[in-house]
Amino acid sequence: QSQLVASWGGLVQPGGSLRLSCSAPGATRNYYAVGWFRQAPGKERLKVSCINFSSRLTYYTDSVKGRFTISVDLANHTVNLQMNNLQPEDTAVYYCAVVPCDAQNMGDGRDWGQGTQVTVSS
Repeated sequence: QSQLVASWGGLVQPGGSLRLSCSAPGATRNYYAVGWFRQAPGKERLKVSCINFSSRLTYYTDSVKGRFTISVDLANHTVNLQMNNLQPEDTAVYYCAVVPCDAQNMGDGRDWGQGTQVTVSS
């Protein structure tokens, strides 16, 4: 199973936006859901959001609800995370992974690949 690759992180000011992309050709062909995680320096990795490909149900952790939107493009084998109104506490390395996913819960990830750094600072 190929690893997933996250990209398009960057440096943004508070209140700004970024759109992360997860390249997941194996996952979109063979699995049912992909999720995003983040890990800030010195802290544990946390669940952020996931999407179920068949039902299109989505899960968001409370701290990002109303600001982040996850979507899947099956034709291009990507899972995107649109992040709006970013705040300094969103600063972290963001990873994508295959996960169990429904509207109430997001499971642990597998097939981890490289993450992408998101820094929110003025």
